[in-house]
Amino acid sequence: MTTDPLQRLIAIEEIKALKARYFRCVDTKDWAGLETVFAPDIVFDRTYSRSTRDPWTGDWSPPPPSPPWLVHGREAVMAMVRAAIEHLRTVHHGHMPEIDVIDESHATGIWAMSDELRAPDGTLLLAGRGHYHETYIRLADGWAIASSGIHRLEILRGPDPAATKGEQ
Repeated sequence: MTTDPLQRLIAIEEIKALKARYFRCVDTKDWAGLETVFAPDIVFDRTYSRSTRDPWTGDWSPPPPSPPWLVHGREAVMAMVRAAIEHLRTVHHGHMPEIDVIDESHATGIWAMSDELRAPDGTLLLAGRGHYHETYIRLADGWAIASSGIHRLEILRGPDPAATKGEQ
């Protein structure tokens, strides 16, 4: 961890702003803005995005895919996000960040999250709650998301579960 408390706090606030920009750009379909939040070599882990974990047994339902479902690189992540939500109304909220600044260029974070995905007519397709687990890297122009993955605690599916096949 960086030893300068002021630099640590500045990094935390910059990472909070980065994640806020992520949520806003996803929901407003600002693809150019969204692209700027990701490191060029980002890894997006979708392995657990369609499953929930029982907190008492540790079991996943349904079981996550094997091998892990990883999307590598900014271009591939952008294509995945667009394919999943471009034609859906979405609302993503991030809460209670736990950010650990490792050094001047690296940090980790866990964000409580909730999201809703709706068809263009407003029909609820999916509502989820859980946590984003992320790593961050400081690039020449600021912090970027280096890795991200969702671990869901709850998934509520609307009337057409097939419509959420691309959820992110």
